[in-house]
Amino acid sequence: MTGLLSEIFKYLILLITVLYTVINFLALHRGSAKRTARLFHAQNFFMILLMFCGYFVIFMHTEEWNVLVFMVIQMAFFLAWMRLFCRFYPDCSRVILSNTTMLFAIGELFLTRLDYDRAVRQMLIGVAAMLLTLAVPVVIKHLRALSKWAYLYAVAGIGLLAVVWRLGSTTYGAQLTLALGPVRLQPSEFVKISFVFFTASMFRQKQSFGRVVLTTVLAAAHVLVLVASTDLGSGFLYFMTYLFMLFVATHQPGYFLAGLGAGGVAAVGAYYLFDHVKVRVQMWRNPFADYENKGYQLSQSLLALSSGGLFGLGLCGGYPNTIPLARNDFIFSAICEELGLLFGAMLILIYLGFVIQLFWVSIRVRGRFYQLIGTGFAAMIGIQVFLHVGGVTAMIPSTGITLPLISYGGSSVLSTMLVIGIIQGLNITAAAESRPGGEEVPYAD
Repeated sequence: MTGLLSEIFKYLILLITVLYTVINFLALHRGSAKRTARLFHAQNFFMILLMFCGYFVIFMHTEEWNVLVFMVIQMAFFLAWMRLFCRFYPDCSRVILSNTTMLFAIGELFLTRLDYDRAVRQMLIGVAAMLLTLAVPVVIKHLRALSKWAYLYAVAGIGLLAVVWRLGSTTYGAQLTLALGPVRLQPSEFVKISFVFFTASMFRQKQSFGRVVLTTVLAAAHVLVLVASTDLGSGFLYFMTYLFMLFVATHQPGYFLAGLGAGGVAAVGAYYLFDHVKVRVQMWRNPFADYENKGYQLSQSLLALSSGGLFGLGLCGGYPNTIPLARNDFIFSAICEELGLLFGAMLILIYLGFVIQLFWVSIRVRGRFYQLIGTGFAAMIGIQVFLHVGGVTAMIPSTGITLPLISYGGSSVLSTMLVIGIIQGLNITAAAESRPGGEEVPYAD
């Protein structure tokens, strides 16, 4: 009976996700407030339905009542948080709000399937992060001086990364974390925010050749410290985000192409300088050549994707824990094994709609500084999704980048939620400016 119900719920979960994804793209079309509210409530309905189906399947397999209690607590909090956000900020983007909650809920569902204790820990961090986002839009809307602290962002970001380089603990060949008593933080996740603010501040008024050179040198300093810490995945993420912001700020394809060329040379250099980079490239080319050793992780990821097929083996029907770091760096392949490649495709489309909405906010808001912040964070999240999915599917060498809001990791969840709060602040600012008599941003073009 459990097997039959699991099979039914597998297809029901896929259908729910397809319907949510369709509504997600319908919501991208700007319509009346009534239409937006209807779509928002429909998305929330399908999110709650997906959570119920998923947690009920886990309960059938584990027979642990705490799973259902955990589900109810999550549902209550998510709905309360969204209601509070909309009450405090009527001009917030409800599409971004629902997508943020849906992605985090999917992450919590699968983390519960993999490791209940870690799912609870992630939820506690998520609760704190979501409550914190309630204050972020106020700061973004009212603190105009944020655009004038470019060098402070640079010094703080490079300095913090340097501290990790010298004092951080090594995890899987890279210096990533700082231990502050019982708390372990990954500072590069938070420096991503200051890095975008730094770049936007430098380009907010002029984009002369000298300013471009100075900004590039300081941006390169961030990347070089990450390279020295052998955190090459984050280094590549910073690099590609900077290139995108540089192109948006200057509209000069020559700068972008020169950056790509320099990045290509740097990638070749990293291949010969760092043994673990060489191993990752070799395993990317043929992971099964050393299946029982260095190629085991990627091989297991590919086997999970192939064994799941289009519709998956069903929640709790696969073996995701055979993939090393399934809850972090390889969670996408673990999800696809049990929920199927079609579910994975829907997940990518949800991210696509999410990123499009972030770009839409950056287009609407006045002021080059705000616009560059929006495009920078939108590009960063999009690149992060590409690096994660590309790495676990062997489209590109594995970078160790997490999947935003879904992978396990407190620093990643907290920093992403802060980014969402900032984007919501931009959206609220744009809405206020669009009204008759709306306040002009002092440093608008």
